Amino acid sequence: MTGGVAARARITATREGLAVLSGEGPLAPRRTRAADGGLRVTLVGAMSGPLGGDRLAVEVDVRAGARLTVDAAAATVALPGPAGGAARYDVRLTVAAGAVLYWLPGPLVSAAKSVLVLRTEAELAEGARLVLREEAVLGRHGEAPGTLTSRLSVRYAGVPLLDQETASGPGAAPGWDGGAVLGGHRAVGQLLCVDPEFAEKPVAARPLGDTAALMPLAGPGALATAVADDGLGLRRALDAGLAALGG
Repeated sequence: MTGGVAARARITATREGLAVLSGEGPLAPRRTRAADGGLRVTLVGAMSGPLGGDRLAVEVDVRAGARLTVDAAAATVALPGPAGGAARYDVRLTVAAGAVLYWLPGPLVSAAKSVLVLRTEAELAEGARLVLREEAVLGRHGEAPGTLTSRLSVRYAGVPLLDQETASGPGAAPGWDGGAVLGGHRAVGQLLCVDPEFAEKPVAARPLGDTAALMPLAGPGALATAVADDGLGLRRALDAGLAALGG
């Protein structure tokens, strides 16, 4: 896979502030005002991407005692590149003991004929907290979806907490759009909350409407998953999950 852009963004948050804030190519992190007294960084798309053949990476390191929110100015749209081939987007999150990270990157739109492999890895120390939201919209209005493979791996205190992979679009395993998976819906997402308190007081499993559910994990975490007809419906379902966890 050649002809794509290779770019990386790095964010390091400490008690004192942002020690590192850098980006390349389409990845342009900008410091913005936080409403909760912590630190906030907004990812701004400096150019179209990811395109087929691109290699993008975001590395976030939240040091002990820091509180960081990372969000996005707009949706990310995966597009086919002129050279063809798959794009890769790697996200690496590291959260120290006593630190808090809100990873809220905004929706990912899988445009027709695009191929994207998204890998998110989170390494949490004991006593770390994380809120992570992933939203995928399969195709723009009136078009077929591209091929999207997304894997999320989370470790807490050195022990696996969650490791799952989903695939949709042309090339995915048969049945990806069937009744047992998406059931014809065009938006799918999840909200992961990791908090040491969940180890002692696990979240009760419950439905969140007709196409979403909240469930406890085998460890200090809870996971809300949802499908919806569009991105707005998906966001509402995941917001309901966050509200059920106390916001």
